[in-house]
Amino acid sequence: MAKKILFIAVGVLVILGAAIQFVPVNRTNPPVTQTLNWSSPETKTLWVRACAECHTNETVWPPYAYVAPISWLVSHNVTEGRRELNLSQPLRGQPARVANEISEKINSGEMPPRDYILLHPEAVLSTAEKRSLIDGLRATLGGR
Repeated sequence: MAKKILFIAVGVLVILGAAIQFVPVNRTNPPVTQTLNWSSPETKTLWVRACAECHTNETVWPPYAYVAPISWLVSHNVTEGRRELNLSQPLRGQPARVANEISEKINSGEMPPRDYILLHPEAVLSTAEKRSLIDGLRATLGGR
């Protein structure tokens, strides 16, 4: 009897797992309407390494972004990240204020988020790299 219940439970999970793959997920990259004149190649490199996947329209969608339910989390994080800050579009707000907000989020450890770091350990920045990124973003955003 226990084997039969286990067999049915596994069957139901397999069917549900297959069915959720058909739930639509937004994995689009809208057109880039703004390109930045980076203050230095290092700033751009640090930005791409730790931030760009969620904060630009140039997301590289990894294979796991096509497998539900992980795809739902990835899509949600990118959508929210772009809503908060998207350097592929004109800034919403004064560059100095935007740079200050970015600085606070990086310094507090809020960015990059832990779930992103789990799958992208290269996004972990040292204290010196954080300082360099913040200074470079201030120079890049303030230089417009």
